[in-house]
Amino acid sequence: MTDLSLDERDRAIHTIDRLCPHCGAGRSRDQRYCIECGHPLPPVTGRLAAWRRRWIRRLGWYPGDWVWAALGALLVAAAGAAAAIAVADHRHAGSPQVITALGGIAVAQPAAPAAVQRSAPATTTLAKPARSTGRQLWPAGTTGWTIVLVSYPKASGRPTAQKTAQQAAKAGLPQVGILDSSRYASLQPGYFVVFSGIYDSQAQANVAVGSAHQAGFGAAYSRQIAG
Repeated sequence: MTDLSLDERDRAIHTIDRLCPHCGAGRSRDQRYCIECGHPLPPVTGRLAAWRRRWIRRLGWYPGDWVWAALGALLVAAAGAAAAIAVADHRHAGSPQVITALGGIAVAQPAAPAAVQRSAPATTTLAKPARSTGRQLWPAGTTGWTIVLVSYPKASGRPTAQKTAQQAAKAGLPQVGILDSSRYASLQPGYFVVFSGIYDSQAQANVAVGSAHQAGFGAAYSRQIAG
């Protein structure tokens, strides 16, 4: 469970309801698609939105609306597997076993295969990556891709972004830091952007998005940073 205060959780709820989770652009309550990036926007009215706010206010994080569809698919798959096992057991129990004895027939035993000497598989020791401290700096003049975890309006103050960065680092996310969006042409100005990872391509960044979701940042997405 995160240690965010109630005020910070309320600000996070306000940020999610007022901004596009993909690009950070402002939105209205009845808007279905972002006018900046074109992505569909999560609803801010109805039962799903109310559940999202209660979740964040109670736990301080939210896995994302996608988790409910995934959970439903998992339950359907589990029910199907259980039904298949039950049918297989029923068929096995109802099948008679027939054993036939053949007399007077000598069956030659196959010769034991020659022992094959197998060498032990080579083991490779992977170096453990350095633990992030939440203070990663974006390399000056570098254009690349990263994972945007959360974007905070500058009015919320930098301490909130720093606390989120520390939590992301404790969760094991790599190269966690904070960007001032006003300094990068590819970002909408006026935000403190908590990011994770520095990647050469969008494909590499997209692979890492899943780890950010599992760490509790359900609205995380890949984004290009133009240095």
